[in-house]
Amino acid sequence: MPAPPAPGAPPRSVEDKLAYHSRFVTVQTPAIDKVSRTVRTLMVLGRHQDTTARPSLIVTGPAACGKTTAILHIGRACHLAAHARAGADASRDTVPVAYILVPPGATAKTLAAEFARYLGIPVTSRMTQAQITTAVCHTYAAARVRLVLIDEIHRLNPRTSTGADAADLLKDLTERIRATFLYAGIDVTDTPLFTGVRGQQLAARASLIDTGALPLRHGTREPFRDLAAAMDNALDLDHHRPGTLPRLAGYLHARTGGRIGSLSRLVRQAAITTVLDGTERITRTVLDDIDLDHLAEEQHRPHTPTRTTAQR
Repeated sequence: MPAPPAPGAPPRSVEDKLAYHSRFVTVQTPAIDKVSRTVRTLMVLGRHQDTTARPSLIVTGPAACGKTTAILHIGRACHLAAHARAGADASRDTVPVAYILVPPGATAKTLAAEFARYLGIPVTSRMTQAQITTAVCHTYAAARVRLVLIDEIHRLNPRTSTGADAADLLKDLTERIRATFLYAGIDVTDTPLFTGVRGQQLAARASLIDTGALPLRHGTREPFRDLAAAMDNALDLDHHRPGTLPRLAGYLHARTGGRIGSLSRLVRQAAITTVLDGTERITRTVLDDIDLDHLAEEQHRPHTPTRTTAQR
């Protein structure tokens, strides 16, 4: 994981700075704190549960609000904690955390194949879904997987026959794999995921945490300014003026709509720009010149259509 420069450390090379700002640090946010606490509790709650599926958690919210970042951060923390507890007894074959990306138009077989692919389980076209699932459950048990991260869960549509089969597979896996399942998806409450009998089963077993955009102010607190300050402190630029980003919090909030993903991209892209041109200093002018993701740009700089001939 990238780390900010240590005080008094020698300057890093241009290539090192580009690589650092490309990956950048994961800033602790209220959402990450809440998800971390909930996951720890659920893992303890389900540790000795054998009779049914263990309780799970769904992290949802609009696009670019840090859902994937949050679950990957928690997955990494779980991985490091598990290996720290094992110490010298840690085995290369132990994989505490698995990360699965739901494929577009997922079927039960393609989803099972994604579970297999993560741990390198060989899958051939002749294998049935049941055979793949059995191999997955056996290998995950042998690898001692304790946390399963499933991203893009909104791609599942239980209203279709293939989507229903995929949802049934997930339910089956939560009962056969001794792990806590952590899902992430865009606005899942607005999708078919919670509809019908299968949706009710999922809703009855999963808690829900919404990771919406950060407000500029919330009562006496300024969560977005705090986020900007944390990113400001993590920059590795020779001529950076400390405090620049929190001073521009209002402007940054307007540019990004308070979305963590958009802010991270803006700051990282600005930092890389200044490293490449040798200035190594982020200013309002530098930020203005960067084209952000289309969603942020449409909200910050709404397109004004030209008048048609008829309107004239």
